Amino acid sequence: MNRKTLVLPAVIGLLAPVLAACGGTDGAGDGGGSIAVGTTDRFIATDDAPAPLDPAYAYDVGSWNILRQTVQTLMIQPRGEGEPVPEAAESCSFTDTGNERYVCTLREDLSFADGSPVTAKDVKYSIDRARSIKADSGVFALLSAIDTVETRGDREVIFHLNSADATFPYKLSTPVAGIVNPADYDRGKLRDGFDVNGSGPYTLKAEVENGEMVKAVFTKNAHYKGALTLNNDKIEMNSFKDASAMDGALKGGDIDVMTRSMTPEQIQQLSVDPGENTELFDMPGLEIRYLAFNTDAPSVRDKAVRQAMAQIINRSELVSKVYGVQAEPLYSLVPATITGHSNSFFNKYGDPSVSKAEKLLADADVSTPVKLTMHYTTDHYGAATKREFEVLSKQLNDSGLFDVSIKGTPWDSFVPAQRKGSYDVYGMGWFPDFPDADNYIAPFLDADNFLKSPYTNSIIRKTLIPESRREADRGSAATSLTEIQDIVAEDVPVLPLWQGKQYLATSDDISGTAYVLNSSSTLQLWELSRGMSG
Repeated sequence: MNRKTLVLPAVIGLLAPVLAACGGTDGAGDGGGSIAVGTTDRFIATDDAPAPLDPAYAYDVGSWNILRQTVQTLMIQPRGEGEPVPEAAESCSFTDTGNERYVCTLREDLSFADGSPVTAKDVKYSIDRARSIKADSGVFALLSAIDTVETRGDREVIFHLNSADATFPYKLSTPVAGIVNPADYDRGKLRDGFDVNGSGPYTLKAEVENGEMVKAVFTKNAHYKGALTLNNDKIEMNSFKDASAMDGALKGGDIDVMTRSMTPEQIQQLSVDPGENTELFDMPGLEIRYLAFNTDAPSVRDKAVRQAMAQIINRSELVSKVYGVQAEPLYSLVPATITGHSNSFFNKYGDPSVSKAEKLLADADVSTPVKLTMHYTTDHYGAATKREFEVLSKQLNDSGLFDVSIKGTPWDSFVPAQRKGSYDVYGMGWFPDFPDADNYIAPFLDADNFLKSPYTNSIIRKTLIPESRREADRGSAATSLTEIQDIVAEDVPVLPLWQGKQYLATSDDISGTAYVLNSSSTLQLWELSRGMSG
């Protein structure tokens, strides 16, 4: 049997510290030459999104997986699981009892890939730049807790926060807090195209065709100094038009590793018969899928309409018909494996019921059938997305209470339309920026949320989120977090559907698979090498 389940070294939610391997490039193995990795993620520069790889703009799992290889952050999530550890920093810590002053000291002799020194002023420049540009991706909101950034000498950076935030070290591990060279990144505008310069473990050379990056070539950065040990000299990441083409490339020996997104059918086939020289790995994941609503749109403005959809949709049937054992029903924005999770939607709605949904609509004087269109992206979350929306629309239409149609749109057009409020109901996925309940709540419900949702709840924003962030012991934040989830189940600005596992297929001479993906779907390509698989 060539299928392996990779168990992460620490339970998600307990967040026990696990130190990253300390090193840099010295002493790293040569990895047996270049390793080719496949993905169906697409990297396109358009008029609406001309700067897909600028850390001040990028906010999707694919572009972040490019930036994490190239742009260094003060902190980093460790190679297993646990609390973030220093990366570009030598040390970081809160220096007050209120979690409002956070101080980092840079490593000595840190430099960008071109050899120029990295100083505390560069860190301040990078973070202040992202905060001031306020890109419409909404990624800058991850830095909203910062009031001011201060520097002392070349190595000390002091963050003064506007409110307590125990999750701030995690936010400093995300690419929006990546350190960029002021010589390459203008203070007041985004950097168009696919050039990336940083102090991370690799340099990037992009191969571009018709405004799309089709290959990213990562070469070991000789100037890198940080917490990571590189097990290879070069990685070539190839972007494929679909999962079938990626699968063919793996079987044909053109790539060594196949990452997201494989289809459920491919995963099932590889589980049964991976082939003589191929291995399939599954591992825990924190990806979620959900429906989001433009709560100002006439078709779904009435809360009863959204509640009726929550009452009708059968998550178990959806998962069974589309994803099988590769996903599990989800009854909250916060996954079941994260500290602070509550089954708020099940607690409120119980099992699917057309009669209860009918009463909700009747009590609100909503005429039926409710006509609406549900939108999904055709090329970002995998080929199964269309089938998922076919099942969802059938469930709603079979109730007799809805008249639902579905429409698919490529990601590069889907995102700008969603941000402009063009969709009343649309499907999205979420790969967490870091493994904490706050990251499944604030990005959806706080001010400057990335969905640009018109939904606001002052109790959540002004009281409950700040309360939860004051708790360094994340288990102690459960009361505030549960109340937030209960409000979401009542108001339904978003409707969670399922959470999924992660899968990776490799040729059998590739090692490092145990750590190449963490629970947040972060690709840690430096872990890969040739040799006995592991």
